[in-house]
Amino acid sequence: MDTTGNVSGKKINWLHLLLFVAAAVLLGSISGIANAGNITTWYADLQKPPFNPPNYLFGPVWTVLYALMGLGLYLIWNAPKSEKRKRTIQVFVVQFVLNFCWSFIFFYFHLIGWAAIEIVVLLGMIIWMIVRFKAVNKWAAYLQVPYLLWVSFATLLNISIWWLNS
Repeated sequence: MDTTGNVSGKKINWLHLLLFVAAAVLLGSISGIANAGNITTWYADLQKPPFNPPNYLFGPVWTVLYALMGLGLYLIWNAPKSEKRKRTIQVFVVQFVLNFCWSFIFFYFHLIGWAAIEIVVLLGMIIWMIVRFKAVNKWAAYLQVPYLLWVSFATLLNISIWWLNS
């Protein structure tokens, strides 16, 4: 995005940008909302490592991360149509589905070990997504770095909780 409001030579469509961000935040929030009851019950009773963040931090962090995903996807969507762009969007969708499923595996089904395996796969998909994004739009890729860092931390947290509760 340049200082004139252009993305890859195109004027920003603010309505589309808002829709991409809102859709990512809303869809991403569904799994969190669906599993919120388990946070105050089942999750509260688990042994956690000392670096476990307070529960109130997760909602705002994920909201920002989903917004960045939506913004990144908007930038990719606005790139010239090509097979590379199409494949990049497909990689985004796969990692988004993995992200969505993790909450159910961990919080709903209480399968901490399986969730650890799934989040490692998710982490790999995020890296792949960033590589694919960078090939289409470098800013879309850079916007995903906080997501990569948070899921890296979440991976360590998931594995630690699994270890402590096995």
